[in-house]
Amino acid sequence: MLGQVPPGPRAVVAVMIGACVERGADAAACASAVFASALDAFEQAALFCEQWTAAGRGPLPGHDGEGLQDADFERIGFEPVMAWQALPQFEMACVAMLNSPRVRREAPGREGLQAAVARVAESSGEPFKCLAYALAVLDDAPLVALDRATGAGFALRASGIGDNFQLHTLLADALIGRGLVAGEAPSAEAVARCREQGGMVPTHGSFDLVGADGQWIWNEGKPADIPVVDGVRLVVLDPPAYRRSWPAGRFFPGMTGELVYDRALEPAESAALLARIAEPAR
Repeated sequence: MLGQVPPGPRAVVAVMIGACVERGADAAACASAVFASALDAFEQAALFCEQWTAAGRGPLPGHDGEGLQDADFERIGFEPVMAWQALPQFEMACVAMLNSPRVRREAPGREGLQAAVARVAESSGEPFKCLAYALAVLDDAPLVALDRATGAGFALRASGIGDNFQLHTLLADALIGRGLVAGEAPSAEAVARCREQGGMVPTHGSFDLVGADGQWIWNEGKPADIPVVDGVRLVVLDPPAYRRSWPAGRFFPGMTGELVYDRALEPAESAALLARIAEPAR
């Protein structure tokens, strides 16, 4: 019935559905309706942004309505204005759905919503980072790490990892923790916080991560942005240029993160991939 709720309270009801999911309701049964209403809201909000800019109104108003005038509802339309105000609530509701691996794998509408969020982000300058990152989370995705110093390569699979801070810690545990790569491994507590335990603890950088294009892979980014080579995301490991530290934990506290070690690559496999790697940007 969510789509039948008027535009004003619809986002509030979506947040209530998200709260129910966080307390045990079936995310897969709820996600399609929440995604459909969120998609409509982001599409309407894109129209709002375009018309607001075309009217020369200056900076966009706050989602709380600050900066809006009564005339905006008549000039732009009730639904686009209400959609713009509702986006933070729909972001929360959708992230609650996307904490579920089944929703990420099976629920329809994810790609359309991803495109709509990107469109509003571009026109508004507001990234909607939590939703954009949640929609981009990978599951059972192949990842290859190449140690530049030794030429050794390792195949892994990533699931439920929200950002590259989380990936960095889990990658260091999978490789340094096994004695496969030299370096300082993260603590067991930091690794647990990046998998399923709540809260955060201090940790440190174990590598510089570099993509196949030679560009640094920033910890602030997300695994889905890592360049793909031969169907897998490829990470090159270099010794850290300087010591970095940050709070280790999950970007999405309701999402279980996992990086599964698969195997060591054959030397010929590693050499072939290393031959395709650009020199690191300086």
